[in-house]
Amino acid sequence: MTKSNGFTLIELIVVIVILGILAATALPKFANLGGDARIASLQAAKGALSSVSAMAKGKYLLTSPAPTTVTFEGATVTFATVVASGYPKADSGLAQAAGLGSSDYTLVASGSAATANSPATTATEIALIPASVSGSPAGLTCYVKYTEPTTTTGSPTFAVTSTGC
Repeated sequence: MTKSNGFTLIELIVVIVILGILAATALPKFANLGGDARIASLQAAKGALSSVSAMAKGKYLLTSPAPTTVTFEGATVTFATVVASGYPKADSGLAQAAGLGSSDYTLVASGSAATANSPATTATEIALIPASVSGSPAGLTCYVKYTEPTTTTGSPTFAVTSTGC
């Protein structure tokens, strides 16, 4: 009598079906890794904007007379002039000083109207949309926004909107 080697067709089909079921249950857990990465990126951008803002405020307070600009990382940060709070103006210089360049983020300039792919900003706000969702409707609900203070003793606000990431 000869001894058979290998698996029968039924055994192979059962193994393939079991692997398919396992893959179908595990896939949803890994499917949204891009969204989680974008949310983490937005939180990091918020931290970078906050750090540059605090450093600029410190430099503003230490320099006499009060400066109108300061340079960080080769980028010129302009101080807000609407309210002399010592915090940076909402413009591209702040984003550049925070290391949030155009290859990673799309800047929505101050005073921009909402579009199909980006949020509206007032004259004292900027928004940064991750490049991976910029140009798509997800840009409306996946961004970090910097808002200048409204009083001389106020602080800027940093808001992360991540529902569409």
